[in-house]
Amino acid sequence: MYGSVGCRKILGFSRCLGMFKYNFFLFKDLPSAWLCGVRVKDLNDKKCIISVRHNWFNSNPFKSLYWAVQGMASELATGLAIIDFANRNKLNISMLVISNESKFLKKAKGLIRFECDQVNVLKKTLSSLSKNKTTDKIKLKSTGYDESGDVVSEFIYEWSFKLKE
Repeated sequence: MYGSVGCRKILGFSRCLGMFKYNFFLFKDLPSAWLCGVRVKDLNDKKCIISVRHNWFNSNPFKSLYWAVQGMASELATGLAIIDFANRNKLNISMLVISNESKFLKKAKGLIRFECDQVNVLKKTLSSLSKNKTTDKIKLKSTGYDESGDVVSEFIYEWSFKLKE
């Protein structure tokens, strides 16, 4: 649907172009995530939404979405929000996941969407970087929902930032 005439009418041409750009980034820079079906669905000032559909390629022996695929999608929901904010504000930073926690609450089947809605916290943290304070850390949560809205998994990533010169 992205790039079609219908997409322009529904989402707006610039938003379609943005989603295409981010999904092309997946294909080019994170091909294993792209091959597993991880896709960017929305990225705005409030949250980032990443989706992945359970299929034969990303399945585990228990006929549900493999935990590592959930990890890729959930990490992308937090990381892409960081990348987007840094790019829009011309921040030259390095970033690194220094820890993560996860909970698996239900079998992940069908279309799973991971949402990180802590972009406002992220903005405060990255905006506080300066010549006097060149490093910082933040914990961001990404929650996975199935098609009925039930929580299937929760991931918390601790990100470290360093302002480059």
